[in-house]
Amino acid sequence: MKKPLLLVSLSVLGAAGLMYVGADAQVLKNHDSNAPVNFTADRIEVQDRADRVVVSGHVEVTQAGMTLNAARMTVAYRNQPGGGTSGVEIDRIDASGNVVVTKGNETAKGNVAIYDLNSRLITMLGNVSLTQGANRLTGGRLVIDLNSGRSTVDGRAAGGGGSGVTGSSGGRVSGTFTVPQRKN
Repeated sequence: MKKPLLLVSLSVLGAAGLMYVGADAQVLKNHDSNAPVNFTADRIEVQDRADRVVVSGHVEVTQAGMTLNAARMTVAYRNQPGGGTSGVEIDRIDASGNVVVTKGNETAKGNVAIYDLNSRLITMLGNVSLTQGANRLTGGRLVIDLNSGRSTVDGRAAGGGGSGVTGSSGGRVSGTFTVPQRKN
C-alpha cells in the first residue's frame, strides 16, 4: 500500500488556494516550539536594551528537527523572572533573504518569514513555495500552523488586496501534484 499524499485537497477560490496536509504525513504538526533554539551565523549582535538579537550571514536556526536558513534574522526575546539563560524566552524570529524552512521531506521557501513561537505560526511572504516530495505549491503568502499541521497558500502576500506583493504566478496560487500510477 502506498503512503497517502501529503496534499489531500486543493480548493481554489478566485485568486486564493488552500492546501491541507494529510493526517498521516503531517511532518510539521505538533512541532515542539518549546525545544531549544540553536543559531549559527557569520555575525551575531545582542541588543540587550531592545531585547533582541540580530543574526546575519549564512544564518541557520534549528529547533526540534526543523531548520530555518536565511541571510538575516532578528530574534525578539524577553527576560523571565529569575534571570540567567533559563530566564530568556524567544517570542518571535523575523527572517529575510532567501528564507528556507525544512523539516523532514517538507520545504517552504520565501523572501521573508515570521516565526511567532507563541502562536506557533510561520508566515512567509514573497514568491513562496511549499514542497513535499514531487508535490509543490507556489504563491505570494504561506502560513504554516504548527499546531494543526495545516498550511495555507494565498496568491497575494498582503492577503486579498490589489497592492500586495505577488508570487510568480501573478497573484494566483499554482501547484503540481503527483498522482499514484494505477493499473488498467
